[in-house]
Amino acid sequence: MKAVLALLPALLLTLAGLWGLGKKTDVYAAFTRGAADALPVLGRVLTSLAALLPAVYMLRASGALEAAADLLSPLFSRVGVPPETVPLLLIRPLSGSAALALGIELMARFGPDSPVGRTAAVMLGSTETTFYVISVYFGGAGAGVSRRVVAAALCADLVGFLSAAWSVRLFFP
Repeated sequence: MKAVLALLPALLLTLAGLWGLGKKTDVYAAFTRGAADALPVLGRVLTSLAALLPAVYMLRASGALEAAADLLSPLFSRVGVPPETVPLLLIRPLSGSAALALGIELMARFGPDSPVGRTAAVMLGSTETTFYVISVYFGGAGAGVSRRVVAAALCADLVGFLSAAWSVRLFFP
């Protein structure tokens, strides 16, 4: 199976070259034109990420994330979200790597089979790094981000977090 997977890129490149020959297209020139067209898109995406990533690290390093989690924990506890997972809930829309680090910390501290560990795992799998995705997609398209898009995406994240906590409580009583 591994040999087949290793040959797959070579097969795809060969097929693309043969298709280009059949269409009498200079495949290399088309490739370099596409790469040149991608550079402005890359510039728009990288500028969004250059602003987003330091902001996430500053939030975490300043203690603002922990303060917000302490403030919101009682509210989320009332709706069934373990208070230990609230920092994960706050950081996940901003940074996937920071959320993964928090998830690993929670699982190391409480165990992967604990309610907190399971909830963290399901939260990581059922939500998205909203602001990263918005910056990449909208930055790549060169379109402005609507407040409605951000609000809808954050609502979807909230539903994902709540559903994750409720699912863990339902399936692992």
